[in-house]
Amino acid sequence: MVIREIKALLDAQVLSGEQMLDHEVEEAFASDMMSDVLAFANPHCVLLTGLCNPQVIRTAEMLDVSCIVFVRGKPLDSEILNLARAREMCVLHTEKGMYTTCGILYSSGL
Repeated sequence: MVIREIKALLDAQVLSGEQMLDHEVEEAFASDMMSDVLAFANPHCVLLTGLCNPQVIRTAEMLDVSCIVFVRGKPLDSEILNLARAREMCVLHTEKGMYTTCGILYSSGL
């Protein structure tokens, strides 16, 4: 599935990395605990999280995450967005909750 499809399925906004929308991804990982992301997520996944702090960007960078989807409509501060843009990371933002987001992506084959 390409990130553009994820954006459409989740009615998400692109906040950073629009050039990555045609990037292919094969799996997603959902967590609000970055220690779990570091321990269990695979590289090049889509990271789904409700945690809104700069540590998410740093963790995603370490794992070479393809895209971060911030869920629950939580606002992101400029520090998070500036870090993502500086690293040319794809960041999406959706109003949907974590459970709903996971269900939509799973039922669509991700």
